[in-house]
Amino acid sequence: MINIYSKLEKQKLIHIVHRKEEIVNTRQNIIPDDEFLQLSSLKLNKGTKFKPHYHIFKDGKTNVIAQESWVVIQGKVKIFLYDIDNQLIHEDILSVGDCSITLYGGHTYEILEDNTLVYEYKTGPYEGQELDKRFIE
Repeated sequence: MINIYSKLEKQKLIHIVHRKEEIVNTRQNIIPDDEFLQLSSLKLNKGTKFKPHYHIFKDGKTNVIAQESWVVIQGKVKIFLYDIDNQLIHEDILSVGDCSITLYGGHTYEILEDNTLVYEYKTGPYEGQELDKRFIE
């Protein structure tokens, strides 16, 4: 796993790159518990079951930033990750099963193969581009 910290705020974790082959034989929380976006990896055997459940609304959570994760299902993707001052801080290639997580800072990606499939996860609700993002020039 690659944890990328801001060059401006040295203790601020802004991006994570996690590889499929880094998934361990148990549940592994990939993102710190205090972030809005949560992601865990699970490697499970046949017959594993979980107790049925549902999730509840949490009161008092306001001022939420959109945090985002991409998981490559098929193909290859080149990622470009930016610091909190919009300066490019890291580039990488994601293959099938790899994921990137942006907690803060900017990002973009370039598709390297035809028919690439990517799942994109982010905190919501989505209220349109104007209220969700600003573009880096």
